[in-house]
Amino acid sequence: MRYKNLFTPVKIGSLIIKNRFAMAPMGPLGLSDSQGGFNQRGIDYYTERAKGGTGLIITGVTFSDGKVEPQSMPNCPNSTFNPVHFIRTSKEMTERVHAYGSKMFLMMSAGFGRVTIPTNLGEFPPVAPSAIPHRWLDKTCRPLTKEEIKSIVKSFGDGAYNAKRGGFDGVAIHAVHEGYLLDQFAISMFNQRDDEYGGSLENRLRFAREVVEEIKARCGQDFPVILRFSVKSMIKDWREGALPGEGFEEKGRDVEEGLEAAKLLVQYGYDALDTDVGTYDAWWWNHPPMYQEKGLYRPYCKMVKEAVDVPVLCAGRMDDPEMASASIENGDCDMISLGRPLLADPDYVNKLRAGRVCEIRPCISCQEGCMGRIQEYSMINCAVNPQAARERVTAYEPVVRAKKVMVIGGGVAGCEAARVLAVRGHRPELFEKAGHLGGNLIPGGAPEFKEDDLALAKWYERQMELLNVPVRLNTEVTKEDVLAGGYDAVVVATGSVPKVFSLGDDGKVYTAAQVLTGEKDCGDETVVIGGGLVGCETALWLAQHGKKVTIVEALDKLLAVNGPLCHANKEMLERLVPYHGVETVTSARVTGYAEGVLTAVCGGKERQIPCDSVILAVGYREEDTLYRELEFEVPEIYLLGDAKKVSNIMYAIWDAFEVANHI
Repeated sequence: MRYKNLFTPVKIGSLIIKNRFAMAPMGPLGLSDSQGGFNQRGIDYYTERAKGGTGLIITGVTFSDGKVEPQSMPNCPNSTFNPVHFIRTSKEMTERVHAYGSKMFLMMSAGFGRVTIPTNLGEFPPVAPSAIPHRWLDKTCRPLTKEEIKSIVKSFGDGAYNAKRGGFDGVAIHAVHEGYLLDQFAISMFNQRDDEYGGSLENRLRFAREVVEEIKARCGQDFPVILRFSVKSMIKDWREGALPGEGFEEKGRDVEEGLEAAKLLVQYGYDALDTDVGTYDAWWWNHPPMYQEKGLYRPYCKMVKEAVDVPVLCAGRMDDPEMASASIENGDCDMISLGRPLLADPDYVNKLRAGRVCEIRPCISCQEGCMGRIQEYSMINCAVNPQAARERVTAYEPVVRAKKVMVIGGGVAGCEAARVLAVRGHRPELFEKAGHLGGNLIPGGAPEFKEDDLALAKWYERQMELLNVPVRLNTEVTKEDVLAGGYDAVVVATGSVPKVFSLGDDGKVYTAAQVLTGEKDCGDETVVIGGGLVGCETALWLAQHGKKVTIVEALDKLLAVNGPLCHANKEMLERLVPYHGVETVTSARVTGYAEGVLTAVCGGKERQIPCDSVILAVGYREEDTLYRELEFEVPEIYLLGDAKKVSNIMYAIWDAFEVANHI
């Protein structure tokens, strides 16, 4: 078997895990009911990942305290709010998970402290170890009293005991990690106390120590307790994080202190360390967008593993099986923690074990369906997998009568529609005017940091082969073709086209897609008109390849009109653009391009920018011509993707799934 070392058992405490894969904790927003238990969505969601072969399921964050930081309900599960109900719903879930030979840990939190999401804070004042600034709001946090700390510690014991009664095999503590409340106590920048919970490292870790001691006292020494742990904070200053490769003075926890903390935490009784780096001040580390390299935590995990004698878990874009296998082989870690990859494909582990790597649906690290949905709607989902956390309500509908369906357009909307139709038993035929599938994934995936976009296009190609969907490439469909084809239904997903306009000397004016695909050479110096997502990513990619790039944007800031866009992605991209030397000109109106000079008006003054080319990235317009010709000619016809409304990958896939699942 290839990757055999990923399928050998591993022990956490006395508990044996069947393989080296854990489901990383991700916020269980939308998975709780009003009594603090797991709702049916949550039960189905976690069970599906156990069914998919994952050895250890770690829930998203739950709470046991309800006094110091009151949580609105339903929000996240709470193990002490209604203990009987929590135990009952947990038992239903853990029994199903155990049926697949998987183990399950409850992730428990002491609270958010200064990083409480504003929408979850309400009117409650934020708390922290000391009177320090809140991460998001212009508020000063209230220091916790010793009595409140003791109350939270006791709630951990109560909650863990309820978890054990509910069938959980252990608990994971969230966290001396990411800048949450326990981490705020552990970091001297945040902890300015002069009592037994402040000062020395041992004192700053006292809160975390008392938590594990309380749980062990209540649940027994053989009940595993693991800790989510950040080795290094990556903090430049308040609300300011460092970029990869950037030289800076660490204001939070440095590696030296991190390794010392790791040794102490194991000494206190933690049975494993789930290791990463970062805080919410540098949250593109804990929630790595596609702009972060894959396996970014491996060097830090290796240092921790060499310092402690308990298992070390490693997450952070670890979906490459070659990388995962090498990390186990080289002693970087003991387990591979998959978060977003298990949202994208809950069967990741089983497919890998069976040698069906090409069938694994890739996570594209867009964070739109996970972090973005959590931030905007308090729901966890997935951009590329519409069934994630919606397994029961999006189950494939049975087909009463198989229909012959024409799908026009081979972008993500057309491919997803064809895939779902075929899975259900219909007979789709897919037509694409280009010589390949993928649509805008192809130019969008040109930058190295967008490689998973191309992987998604490849995945759809493979799905069409496996499902025996006829694909007609290099075929531009006409109205007459549709009407003569004898189809029961027609899906039009003809995509969008870039917006263009004349600047005078248009011979050196290109679209972003033309440059990204290599159709046009932008030269050594170029100007990108448009500071949205496409413009910024194109500029960043060109700058990384040694080009001198200027972005000219009509609005007063970059990324002003794109959305929804996960804040971690947006903030990192905003920082990366100037870091790589891209000049930005905002509140500017372009007036023309001639003889290698772009002219723009900024603040009432004319500015001339010499450049070898101009790249237009000013958005897209719907290409719905064929649909308009057919909408009154075909009884059953659907318009999907960018052809319906220019949006993003998530909504193209989701709409296509919804429609195709009910044809």
